[in-house]
Amino acid sequence: MNFRQITAAERPATMFPLQAYAFMPSPWSAEDEEAYRRRMRYFETTTTLIAEEDGQTLAGVAALPMRQNVRGLVHDMAGVASVSSHPMARRRGLVRELLQRLLRQTRDEGCAVSALYPFRPSFYARFGFVGIPRHRTAAFAPEGLAHLLRADLPGEVERLPTSEGFAAWEGLQQQLLTRRHGFAVFDDVRSAEFREDKFWVAVARAGGEVVGAVRYRVDRHGGDLIASDLLCTGSLGRALLLQFFARHVDQVAQVVVRLSTDEVPELWGTDMQVSTRGRVANPTKNAPMVRVLDVEALAGTPVGPGAITIEIPDDELIGGVWRLESAGGALTVAKGDAPSVTLSAAGFSGLVYGVLDPVEVLARGLGEIPPAAVPTLSTMFPREMPYLVADF
Repeated sequence: MNFRQITAAERPATMFPLQAYAFMPSPWSAEDEEAYRRRMRYFETTTTLIAEEDGQTLAGVAALPMRQNVRGLVHDMAGVASVSSHPMARRRGLVRELLQRLLRQTRDEGCAVSALYPFRPSFYARFGFVGIPRHRTAAFAPEGLAHLLRADLPGEVERLPTSEGFAAWEGLQQQLLTRRHGFAVFDDVRSAEFREDKFWVAVARAGGEVVGAVRYRVDRHGGDLIASDLLCTGSLGRALLLQFFARHVDQVAQVVVRLSTDEVPELWGTDMQVSTRGRVANPTKNAPMVRVLDVEALAGTPVGPGAITIEIPDDELIGGVWRLESAGGALTVAKGDAPSVTLSAAGFSGLVYGVLDPVEVLARGLGEIPPAAVPTLSTMFPREMPYLVADF
């Protein structure tokens, strides 16, 4: 068995048959393969590893170079994707070996964290990943926002094709990257593909500044206005975009928009009738998962007061004994001894990302935490739900 890294130019001949069989209707067509080949210029910076035997590719994995905000500190992130294998090569440990190599390599290249969308969460839990919230979807009739049509808001919304609105939309993403815990963005090479998407972009501005943006399409007259994540810097940006949705009252039956877990669309209007849904199902609609790849890279993370020594056993990437301490509200990390807490990689990642509190870590079997250590960990790593926008 040969394990090696390949270039984007090699992906159509090696990765495409695996990905097409795993994720697309099949048999696939020559047009499908050609469309995949044309996309490869957007994967020039992607790290792709394959396993091959006798010249045949049996499995492959990839990591997209991204950046992510974790509790206010922006890190390089490995967005794991393209995980696939030949059906006759499954359950041979090839994907496991490739993932271990991929995570090790991306960590050595500077990635402090990693994220992915799993086909089965329990599989990736073995690699130290822990679940974070999946986006919610709100569906409502635009009539519920009729009151906004009478509001004189200090701003305006411009509707643009993606090619013209991309810069404003991407600029807002870069701004939110520094503000929102869990927010992640692609590098310039990968994100350039989105310029070609056949969407409208509604850009909300106030005082000349972009305060909101959303990509959307209308499926048919009397049908749905289907929007991606509602991105805004605050309540004004949200109100301007919702006012724009309200202007489609005689065009579409409902608006369907993606939201973070902290949005409460039932409060957008007095007579608002809305269905808010967060669906999780194998294998296509699972919630994303994350993990820490480098403990020392977390130094400087905003944390609450306290100090504690933890041990992370049996993890190749972050295993060891670590002294974690808050110095003026910023995390310091040093090698330690005499740990008072034992955490798995997933348990530690759950605390860092704010999706698990110490009791939940203990209850899920992701660590051994004595009662005396619970208040310290709770104070240092308070619960805070991350918002991962990007699909990959």
